[in-house]
Amino acid sequence: MRQTRKKLGDLLVEMEVITHDQLNDALKEKERDQKLGDVLVNLGYVTEQQLIEVLEYQLGIPHVSLYNYQIDSSVTNIVPMDIAKRYNLMPLKIDRSKLLVAMTDPMDFFAIEDLRLSTGFQIESVIATKDDVIKAINKYYEIDDSMDELMSEIPERSVSLDEGRITNEDSPVVRLVNQIIQNAVQSRASDIHFDPQETKINIRYRIDGMLRTERTLPKHMQSFLIARVKIMANLNITEKRVPQDGRIQVNLDYRPVDLRVSTLPTVYGEKIVLRILDLGNAMNQIEKLDFNKVNYTRFLKMIDKPSGIVLITGPTGSGKSSTLYASLNKLNREETNIITIEDPVEYRLEGINQIQINPNVGLTFASGLRSILRQDPDVVMVGEIRDSETAEIAVRASLTGHLVLSTLHTNDSIATIARLIDMGVEPFLVASSLSGIVAQRLVRRVCRDCSKQEEPTVREKEIFKKRGMEITRVIRGKGCGNCNMTGYKGRIAVQEVLLIDDHIQKMIMNNAPMKEIRQYAVSSGTLFLIDDGLLKVKKGLTTTEEVLRVSTLE
Repeated sequence: MRQTRKKLGDLLVEMEVITHDQLNDALKEKERDQKLGDVLVNLGYVTEQQLIEVLEYQLGIPHVSLYNYQIDSSVTNIVPMDIAKRYNLMPLKIDRSKLLVAMTDPMDFFAIEDLRLSTGFQIESVIATKDDVIKAINKYYEIDDSMDELMSEIPERSVSLDEGRITNEDSPVVRLVNQIIQNAVQSRASDIHFDPQETKINIRYRIDGMLRTERTLPKHMQSFLIARVKIMANLNITEKRVPQDGRIQVNLDYRPVDLRVSTLPTVYGEKIVLRILDLGNAMNQIEKLDFNKVNYTRFLKMIDKPSGIVLITGPTGSGKSSTLYASLNKLNREETNIITIEDPVEYRLEGINQIQINPNVGLTFASGLRSILRQDPDVVMVGEIRDSETAEIAVRASLTGHLVLSTLHTNDSIATIARLIDMGVEPFLVASSLSGIVAQRLVRRVCRDCSKQEEPTVREKEIFKKRGMEITRVIRGKGCGNCNMTGYKGRIAVQEVLLIDDHIQKMIMNNAPMKEIRQYAVSSGTLFLIDDGLLKVKKGLTTTEEVLRVSTLE
């Protein structure tokens, strides 16, 4: 297998899947026990599907998609789950003395030999993506087994919560909740919803910004599932009348994952939402935030200033935190004192002093910010400007020589100016303190494995023409097993970066209408959300439908 791996990079370059520079980057990033293919996928240079097609050509071993594959469920009794998980393989079917197995690494002879000895069958292997194999293991080994046990152990009329069932690590309830969380992380979900209904409880995942039902469970299992999640988050399981917030920290496949837990009483019982913060996948480099070249240069200019306020705006779930943390990472140097005040502290950054607000003891954004200014900071990050008091202190902090980074919930960059003035900050203070504003949204990325070129529609041509652009082709995903037939996999950011120059400062001080500021921004080359989105459509990264979903065509 070592010889095969050595040739893999050259083969990918020969087939023009990657460039020599990308191969060299991957070899530099590669750790001792890592496979080159995994590094290339992690860096986004190739997709798993492209890697499999090259391996299929190179090794002469066919590949298979497990999305709609009819797996013989009896084979799970022959291949133990620990072997399947250890070697990343999924048994598919038995044909006389042969066992067909889908593997992510079909040249792993140790796995094949271990499987042959433990089953007594001759092993025939096919290649499958890691995502496919992991989903199949979860479906056929883990969740279904826990479900069957849970259904048999909990009578339909059971109302008592047996402590052992929700605390014992080997109990079906505990295993089922663990698998729901693990499956969500592996599916790249950002949130897990436990939605109680009148006769059932729905488990839903938000993947790439879209909610979909993962499975539906009987109503009588609701109390056990909710109680288990609340115990994991150290919440009061007897209190069901008021909302509660908590946190869960778990390690999945040696990766730290934080879960923010929120409960809410509804007419059908408590609804729980778990926000997944995958610390292993935290984006911490500005270069990876999909900035357009013009916007990237402007944004760096903003955060390189020694003082002033830089605001990241957008609705919940628009990637504001990722942009803030990437900015802090860029500014994090030995000679710089960076202090943050957040609610909650989502990602912990080494070398940065992070404060968690606690209103119960009087530690709010405003009071914490006052104390921070006595700590000789160079850069201050305020998780969110929620009230006029916080806004005023942040403004004054920027005027006394500090760089302040924060977020605000507004629709676009121009509206942010009006919002600050509405919050009671004097226009002359807004003008003299504000360095720049970034409005941001997340759109779904076209799946690279099933993308194909298409002619743009008449409506698309009109939209591009209205924004002064031309379009000759668009890229859309037709749907495949790797993207759950959606045509999209992953998300990218579209941004609007407004640099506050001398002219805009004068307009703010003179209380100019927001319409005039917008007109000046257009004339000075500001790319609005719609423009940045359409440029990314031209590059084949997303679709017009996605851009129009998050921005307005004026």
